[in-house]
Amino acid sequence: MRGTLYGVGVGPGDPKLMTYLAVETIERCPVIAVPAEGRGHAVSYKIASGIVKGLDEKECLNLSTPMTKDKKVLAENYEKAAGAIIKQLELGRDVAYLTLGDPTIYSTYIYIHRLVREQGYEVQIINGITSFCAAAARLGDSLADRSEQLHIIPSTYDIEEALTYQGNKVLMKAASKLSVVKQILQEKDVRGIMVENCGMPDEHIYADIREMPDQASYYTIVVVKEDSDD
Repeated sequence: MRGTLYGVGVGPGDPKLMTYLAVETIERCPVIAVPAEGRGHAVSYKIASGIVKGLDEKECLNLSTPMTKDKKVLAENYEKAAGAIIKQLELGRDVAYLTLGDPTIYSTYIYIHRLVREQGYEVQIINGITSFCAAAARLGDSLADRSEQLHIIPSTYDIEEALTYQGNKVLMKAASKLSVVKQILQEKDVRGIMVENCGMPDEHIYADIREMPDQASYYTIVVVKEDSDD
């Protein structure tokens, strides 16, 4: 009997924000997979290790992904990762792929998920709390009220047009272009709050664009809210 691949969202940083289903799924899988060169380099593993019992005893597939936008290089990497997982599934072993936040939001996992599914294997997604929902809770405010629109925007691409959309915006992965993001926000005279490493020990919140550093960790988002008269 073939195994099943589970894409498990471990949440934004605090192990206690992992769902019961995520913890149970990881505990019963004999094999885990991480998007890094070794479990010690995977933030998702460090989060899960704070609450999942017996994690260190499990076999770990090290499925690192190069930091590139080259689609050919990425496709080859995803194929290789899918192949490594399929070998375990053929042995009847379930695999839990640990991913930050939720597997359906800008996650490397989803590309591997699709490849494994196309080969006829069973795959399941275990939802996790997203970084922007955790950040909104940390800030004590909502992301959208009443009829407000909400836009989730990858900051590694052009954000100028996206900032003209009506409604509130969440700029994901803002760190790589933080100086540019700051400049654009200031030019457009909009209000933004930056949350770095939400839920982690080194969490930082910057309520003013002028206070934001020019460099930050990979796990950085900026919430841009429209001024409201309500």
